Amino acid sequence: MKNRTVARLLYAEEVEMNGEPVRQPFPTEQVDQIDPFLMLHHHTTTISPDIEPRRAGIGPHPHRGFSPVTFVYKGGVHHRDSRGNNSIVYEGGTQWMDAGMGITHSERPPHDIQERGGVQEIIQIWVNLPAKHKMIQPRYQPLHASETPVVTGDGYTIQVITGELGNVKGPVKSLVPLLVLRLTLQAGATCHIPVPETYNAVFYLLDGQISLQGYGLIDGHYAVELNSDGEGCTITAKEATRILFLAGQPIEEEVTMYGPFVMNTQIEVMQAMRDYQQGKMGILIED
Repeated sequence: MKNRTVARLLYAEEVEMNGEPVRQPFPTEQVDQIDPFLMLHHHTTTISPDIEPRRAGIGPHPHRGFSPVTFVYKGGVHHRDSRGNNSIVYEGGTQWMDAGMGITHSERPPHDIQERGGVQEIIQIWVNLPAKHKMIQPRYQPLHASETPVVTGDGYTIQVITGELGNVKGPVKSLVPLLVLRLTLQAGATCHIPVPETYNAVFYLLDGQISLQGYGLIDGHYAVELNSDGEGCTITAKEATRILFLAGQPIEEEVTMYGPFVMNTQIEVMQAMRDYQQGKMGILIED
C-alpha cells in the first residue's frame, strides 16, 4: 500500500480570538483552505469560577453556509441555538452543526465546570458546504464519547466520527463525503490510516511527536497536509500524541467568506448579513 507524500507542514501559530490565544495552522498566508476544510482552531483555556457564566465561552453569534464542528478534548461545551437545541458534550465528544441557511448559537462551559473551574481544550473546524446545501434547514448533531465507535490496536485508539475506517462507520451524517478521526497513540505505537484516493487529507498533532513513514519526524502543533498520491499514511508515535485526522471530497467551488458567513459570492454574503440583521437566522435567549 503506497503512502501519501507530504505537501506541506503548517505550524499552528497563536492568534487572538475574542481576547484568547488560539492556535491556527490554517488558514494562513501559505494556504487559505484545504478543501473542504476552511479552518482549524486549537484552544486551551482555564475556566475560572470567578467569571460570570454569561461572560464565559462564546456568546450568541450567527453562521450560514458551512458546518462548524467542535471536538472536546478536555472539559465540556454547552451548545444552545435558535432552533431550540440545547446539549452538553464532555471530553471525548463532538458538537456537529450544519448551519445551512442560518442559525444563531452559543458555546459555553457547562455549569458544573463553570462552578468548580477547570481546563477546557477544544478544536473547532469549519467544513465548507457545496452551493446546493448552503441554504438547507440547519441541523445539529451532538455526539457523546460513549456513542462514538472506537477502533483499537496495539497502543492506539481511534474514534470514528464520520466516514468509515475498515468496517467501522462514524455516526455523524455529513453533507460532504468525509473521514474524520480522533487518534490517541502511546509512544511506540504505529497505525495506518487508509484514505479514499479522491479525498484531500490533513492531520493535526495536538501534542507529542510522530514519525510519518516516508517523511520523518513531526512535532506537536503542526498540521500535515498530504498530497493525493497514495492510499493513506502510516504514523508511528515517538512520544504519546493526540491527532485529529481530516479527509474529505473537495467541493471545488468559489468561496467567499466574511466573518461567520461562508458563501460562493459577495452578493450572497451581503444577503446573509442583511438576513441576520433582520432576525432571519433566529434569536437565541440563553437561560
